[in-house]
Amino acid sequence: MDWTALWLSVRLATATTAVLLALGIPLAYWIVFSPWRWKFLVEAIVAVPLVLPPTVLGFYVLIAIGPLSPVGRAYTRIAGHGLPFTFEGLLIASVLYSMPFAVQPFSAEFASVDRRLLEASWSLGVSRIATFARVVLPLSVRGLVTGIVLSFAHTLGEFGVVLMVGGNLPGVTRTVSIAIYDQVQGFQYAEANATALLLLLFSFAVLSVVYAVTRKPWSVAP
Repeated sequence: MDWTALWLSVRLATATTAVLLALGIPLAYWIVFSPWRWKFLVEAIVAVPLVLPPTVLGFYVLIAIGPLSPVGRAYTRIAGHGLPFTFEGLLIASVLYSMPFAVQPFSAEFASVDRRLLEASWSLGVSRIATFARVVLPLSVRGLVTGIVLSFAHTLGEFGVVLMVGGNLPGVTRTVSIAIYDQVQGFQYAEANATALLLLLFSFAVLSVVYAVTRKPWSVAP
């Protein structure tokens, strides 16, 4: 088993989940509570990775952060090297690719909060930010947990996007999914099976956690 690739994938998934948590919560709040009539366009942009082939998304991300783009040139001036085929480039691609897996559960849970509770808080003079922190977030734990877990698991199993943006550099951009592909191509079926079985068990555990949090099987039925 390629432990270096596995550790790289865990690092990438952890960093991606942290970024999505920081960006996804305010974005989901805006989607739910903004009165802007065209906000469905933003929702569509967020959901595009669900229907777009990973290689297509990876290609456009590679162009967007490449040395000829404004983002790529600015990053090169600051960091001294480009974004493509680096961990930072993988992180940008992973955040974009996994964004719907965080924003959609967050949005659904925020929208399910009883509007009367929010209006009562506002009528007492509590600001919208304080109301969000004291009312919306505590009542949205299930959606937050679901988004966090799904984002982590989805990033851990990425293949097409990370291959397009990061290539296959050992210890730098070779993730566990790419390592499995390499093992199969090299007829190392035993090693590929061990790694794939580990990801299969992890995926099952992740889905079990999501369904357990969502449906609360331990609660007593009325």
